[in-house]
Amino acid sequence: MSAREEAATVRPLIGVTGRRYRLALIEGADERYGDRCTDSYMSDFASRIAQAGGLPVHLSYDTGPTDICQWLSGVVITGGQDVHPACWGGDTAVVRDIDPRTDPMAHDVARDEYEMELVRSALDRGIPVLGVCRGLQVLNVALGGTLIADLPPGSVSHLSTQAAPTDGAADHVVTFEEGSIAAGLFGEQALTNSWHHQAVDRCGAGLLVTGRTSDGVIETVELPGAPVLGVQWHPEWMKSADPTMTWIVQAAAELLAARHGEEKHRNLR
Repeated sequence: MSAREEAATVRPLIGVTGRRYRLALIEGADERYGDRCTDSYMSDFASRIAQAGGLPVHLSYDTGPTDICQWLSGVVITGGQDVHPACWGGDTAVVRDIDPRTDPMAHDVARDEYEMELVRSALDRGIPVLGVCRGLQVLNVALGGTLIADLPPGSVSHLSTQAAPTDGAADHVVTFEEGSIAAGLFGEQALTNSWHHQAVDRCGAGLLVTGRTSDGVIETVELPGAPVLGVQWHPEWMKSADPTMTWIVQAAAELLAARHGEEKHRNLR
């Protein structure tokens, strides 16, 4: 059996990030434990990764990025609250004096720092990265980019009122650059859902814009020559199958196969 065939029998381990808050926020939780925290993850990511052949693992803030990247074959940075403006030079006056453990949508510096370190550790090891919504913005900020703090109203509705899952409204069409990862997955265009009020402004080091809506808002970014993709919509909440979830699993499987090949070669020397 070849190294690639051996690797094909092992499902790639893909880390998925989440958020942390107090148990008191959960309706019906026992008050005796209300001050304790729980880590929360969107299970749709795990379900779709598993369906595509991957092995999802949820990453707490306590899971050291450098150490866990020795085991992971893929990383998904998920959606959620805004990245703290201090991370990218934005206006910190918008930050509320609220403990993020008591409000899951408050700025969470611990999450920001963890996910940015995870992105950098993954990139250093050549691990495929998928950034989703906030995750795209984390990817951008981790590489020195900036964000638009609040998108003005325009011809395209980016902060949808639709409930998940949905394939989005007719105005939210993303056009992709020829030759990009995104174009390879979707073709020239794709209709997507959308739940964001911030977006990429200046791209971080090495990142290229590969998809935009008709109003110019950046919807996909990539790192040429690397298995890195950021999407501003939510593939885990598309009603239809979204190929980005299959992409991260396939990219992770390719890395795993390469690792197995290198290990087998070392053992044969």
